[in-house]
Amino acid sequence: MTQTPPARLSGASADAETAPGETSQAERDAEATAADRPKLTPAKRLKKARSRARKAEAAVAELEARIAEVEQRPAYPLARPASMKRRHWGLVASFVALVLVPLAAVIFYLWVVAEDQYASTAGFTVRSQESSGANDLLGGLAQFAGNSTASDSDILYEFIQSQEMVEAVDGAVDLQGHYSAVWPRDWAFGLWPEATVEDLTWYWQRIVGISFDSGSGLIEVQALAFDPDTAQAITQAVVRESQIRINALNEQARADAMRYAQADLDEALERLKAARLALTQFRTRTRIVDPEADIQGRMGVMNNLQQQLAEALIQYDLLRGTVGENDVRLKQAQQQIDVIRDRINIERQTFTSNNTDTGGVGEDYPSLIAEFERLTVDREYAEESYRAALTALEVARDDAARQSRYLATYINPTRASEAEYPRRSVLAALAGLFLLLAWSIMALIYYSIRDRS
Repeated sequence: MTQTPPARLSGASADAETAPGETSQAERDAEATAADRPKLTPAKRLKKARSRARKAEAAVAELEARIAEVEQRPAYPLARPASMKRRHWGLVASFVALVLVPLAAVIFYLWVVAEDQYASTAGFTVRSQESSGANDLLGGLAQFAGNSTASDSDILYEFIQSQEMVEAVDGAVDLQGHYSAVWPRDWAFGLWPEATVEDLTWYWQRIVGISFDSGSGLIEVQALAFDPDTAQAITQAVVRESQIRINALNEQARADAMRYAQADLDEALERLKAARLALTQFRTRTRIVDPEADIQGRMGVMNNLQQQLAEALIQYDLLRGTVGENDVRLKQAQQQIDVIRDRINIERQTFTSNNTDTGGVGEDYPSLIAEFERLTVDREYAEESYRAALTALEVARDDAARQSRYLATYINPTRASEAEYPRRSVLAALAGLFLLLAWSIMALIYYSIRDRS
């Protein structure tokens, strides 16, 4: 689209642009002048009309010439056309150097240099023969409540990633010899020959993937190798070593349960022996087998003496009413009453006296009874503790024989028929994405610094 600059038009051009049927300013002026002047002859009016017509045609011709001149002028655009600058060529060169070339190198390495890898998968979990109905019912609540004790599956998950597992599998499969065979050709996926045990443990995290569900305790192991037989051998070794570790944990749990139960039983037995020995020493010292039975016997003697005293008093009263005061029978009855009373006093003194001259045992009976009751309680408690410890030992022995844990394999180690790794398309796409993001960030940083400087 051309842009026409404004042009100054003369009076004739303005008259020529007057629309038809309208009277121009020059004609109105001419008519006003003609009105003021005296009327001319028709010949003169015709001559003047022709003169004005020629002037009008000249003005129209001049206007058309100017319009044609304006139309022939070149059109100027709003902005100049874009052109490649030096910085643009540098940006293109950086894209090629930082994105296309590395991506081409990655694609070449993955499809030409990288060795095919085969995957073998095995799945297992730790089970127990004990009844787990209550645990199954409360399993959901236990996840919310939390459990500070690590389960056997948690222990096994950490063991598979440990250096001990790596050393055991390396001894069975020769990991270092297998994975260093492709070095240095496939340096990205291979292992260098001079690798130490720590390097092999680090490399183990690359070739063995572990999936663990803490809720169900299911563990799935996937091993990668350069041939399917080696991959399957690795998973078989992992399952075998895991079974050995579970058996070791099971034996340790059994030994701990039996050891603790036996220790409790030994302690209860020693306590029972000490309680019985103390009771035997008490009986030897006091020469009383049962103080309660002994005091009951003495109380029987006291009751018999009380009865005899009552009978003697009655007989004395009967004699005093029938005989004189100097009668020999009355004196004998009084003497019998005095003897019985003295014996009652002596018997009463033996209950609280520690004097053996009065027939006591050398200690007061309240203290003897209190000591005997304490020793009896200690013996009964020791006997109950011994019976409880003996029962606990039998229960521990039964639990050790019944609650055995074992490794339940729900996916046997598989053998791959084709190579699925490395995932070349995925790795190439990720490499291209990361290279593009890195180049974009660097380009934005460059232009940000350039705009600020």
